[in-house]
Amino acid sequence: MNVMTSPVANPLLKDKGLEIVLSDGQPHYFNYYWLRDNCPSSFSSATRERGFDIFHLDAAPVAASAEVAGDALELTWTGEDHVTRFPLAWLETYAAPGPRHDPADLPREAWYGDHYPQVPRFSQPELVADPAVRAKWIEALLVEGFAIVTDMPDSDAGLTETAELIGQVRPTFFGDYFDVKTHINPTNTAYTASALELHTDTPAEEHAPGVQFLHCRANTVDGGYSLYADGVAVANAFRERDPEGFRLLSEIAVPFFCEHDTYDMRSRQTVIELDQHGEVSGLTISQHMLDLLDLDQALLDDWYPAFCRFGKMLQEEKYMMTFLMKAGECMVFDNHRIVHGRAAYTAESGDRYLRGCYTDRAEMRSTYRALVSEGRFKA
Repeated sequence: MNVMTSPVANPLLKDKGLEIVLSDGQPHYFNYYWLRDNCPSSFSSATRERGFDIFHLDAAPVAASAEVAGDALELTWTGEDHVTRFPLAWLETYAAPGPRHDPADLPREAWYGDHYPQVPRFSQPELVADPAVRAKWIEALLVEGFAIVTDMPDSDAGLTETAELIGQVRPTFFGDYFDVKTHINPTNTAYTASALELHTDTPAEEHAPGVQFLHCRANTVDGGYSLYADGVAVANAFRERDPEGFRLLSEIAVPFFCEHDTYDMRSRQTVIELDQHGEVSGLTISQHMLDLLDLDQALLDDWYPAFCRFGKMLQEEKYMMTFLMKAGECMVFDNHRIVHGRAAYTAESGDRYLRGCYTDRAEMRSTYRALVSEGRFKA
């Protein structure tokens, strides 16, 4: 934020806004509707919401007068007994169009198959006790998309407590929580001892949950190694290796499904997800939940080979992180970025039990902002 160091001339009033020269020596235009709607008095310090309703104005807002008084711009309004006072330094932050600074909009750091020793690790009791440690944990999830929480309580409540450090537990059509172990009548490949290909969870949901928690309660079986890969690392490399394939997978939405006796979930998603900057933010991919493709068959001449090239790339040793989960650990990862799977195991060789749940990425970013920044209304 710039600090005003020299007198600023009074603004020039125009039909629909005013022009004022700020500290950069350049004139800047501000619309009257915007100025009236964002008068500091429009916002409640208690609710932190706008209390002023611009819909109730009888006519379009027009400044009757405007002058610079000290370090502020003062406006009176035609037809209103109201004075607006804007600190000039505050106006400086909105002199050019663009989104408000977001402390949660952090650059992602790609990682590869040898990353396991460097995976960020956090003790669950420390996360509960220390907001600063909690902020570092969420920052790791925003930047790397994957972290391991250690020293987990061996209880259902321990998972809930951990997830709620980020946000509310987010239900899916599987319920609030899910238990990954061998089921007699499985409704999902995860509930068997078979190998599970790399995937993101619940792609058939219109808005799949953003953060996944997998709490390992027991793991004494032969096999069952966990497989993880960073979708950002793979998709960024795919963009360079195969630009046209990247375009097809990032622009064309394809159908996903999940169907059983009591649900029939369907959605359309692009395999590669881009953020507001055009950067890769993640994937939606699942071989066992990809629906019958209903695209033009001629388009599939190009789309399917690109999809297969990308799927093979995901499984390259360079990207695949393989390790054995330990009881008392919780894998926490971005479900839109990190693809995960599992090697087959022998169910009769021991006990393997994971309990999982989800929260939302938007809530995670919200929690991070609240932990690291004061916000606009901090007294």
